[in-house]
Amino acid sequence: MAATQRIVIENCSIATVDANDTEYASGHLVIAGNRIEALGAGKAPEGLENVVRRIDATGHLVTPGLINTHHHFYQWITRGLATDHNLFNWLVALYPTWARIDEPMVYAAAQGSLAMMARGGVTTAMDHHYVYPQGSGDLSGAIIRAARETGVRFTLARGSMDRSEKDGGLPPDFAVETLQGALSATEQTVKEHHDASFDAMTQVAVAPCSPFSVSTELLRQGAELARRLGVRLHTHGSETVEEEKFCHELFGMGPTDYFESTGWLGEDVWMAHCVHMNDSDIAAFGRTRTGVAHCPSSNARLAAGIARVPDMLAAGVPVGLGVDGTASNESGELHTELRNALLINRLGAHREAALGARQALRLGTHGGAQVLGRAAETGSLEPGKLADLVLWKLDTLAHASIADPVTALVFGAAAPVTASFVNGRQIVENGRLLTVDEDAIARSTRDEAQRLARIAAQS
Repeated sequence: MAATQRIVIENCSIATVDANDTEYASGHLVIAGNRIEALGAGKAPEGLENVVRRIDATGHLVTPGLINTHHHFYQWITRGLATDHNLFNWLVALYPTWARIDEPMVYAAAQGSLAMMARGGVTTAMDHHYVYPQGSGDLSGAIIRAARETGVRFTLARGSMDRSEKDGGLPPDFAVETLQGALSATEQTVKEHHDASFDAMTQVAVAPCSPFSVSTELLRQGAELARRLGVRLHTHGSETVEEEKFCHELFGMGPTDYFESTGWLGEDVWMAHCVHMNDSDIAAFGRTRTGVAHCPSSNARLAAGIARVPDMLAAGVPVGLGVDGTASNESGELHTELRNALLINRLGAHREAALGARQALRLGTHGGAQVLGRAAETGSLEPGKLADLVLWKLDTLAHASIADPVTALVFGAAAPVTASFVNGRQIVENGRLLTVDEDAIARSTRDEAQRLARIAAQS
């Protein structure tokens, strides 16, 4: 490592979120290239070579970068609509508009979604994109391009739908793909964009949308495709009581049993929401190590319910946090989900014992890395792992009187991000992105939102 450029961060609190929850009240961290080389209590060792930058992080907490495990970027340009609807009515209201998206809209929406997350401490993002209207352009390529420009680590969950209105589904007929068309396009996306290397910046998962909008064959063959290609699987699961009723009426079983019958339980699978799960469902997820993307703000916004996160964790279910689409979580920020996950779960059966500050931070970091299959590379601060980390400023009015920094981060107001590093590269400084023009993105997202609204109104 002698020839590798180093960045030294000192005088900060550190929450490593490693297996032992190691923390340092005042410590140091050394970045060498794109890896964490060393960390510990006190000052960094003397005599380090090729130190190109030293950061005095007094008043800061350093944590692993936040990891978002469920999102729909395209919804950035349909925020603030159907604000008093439950999930089913919300989908009915918005699908006719979503069916009109095209490549420039999706690119602008991805830029907006990524920028908002990155400036708030997200270093690994994912997008579950499943709306591919006929003739809409290269939507997957546009999303990946936006992520590359923003500088975040990224998983594209290449979604699909083949159950339209004529088949009893919700999407308009022209907004879905055929079974073979969806499988072929998904395989092509994996082959073009998935990187399986340790420090990969772009990965792809196979992600049919939900039981409401995909056929049993698309689920079954999608699982076979993912395992043949060696990539992960993602979908929505057990989000609402309506989904439970739908699965019983159509398939004669609940969502979890239905997913298991189609090959959709396993350590290479993660599902969004999982709000309405009984003890048997949770045990099945724990037994198979099927992951969950917990989206507390979206679940509350759509009145879907409270996911049983404490019971999932007790059963050994990997759980991460998700923003979900910004048409059901208009803030689009993941760091607020740390607080919301803790507070909302305390409204459930476990009350004040549901989650603590450190459990919430683990959900947003190491838990997310588990869910995305990247816990060996990121999600905790350990020597040899990728240098994906955040410096949170906790010495201002909002947090200075809270003695414990992790409590300040989770229970307090959204903390400012002084610096965020991805793969050893700084992408945020003092709350502003260094990689893209936030103001230009704001203008383009407004313009594309207005263009979409006009097209939808004319249709």
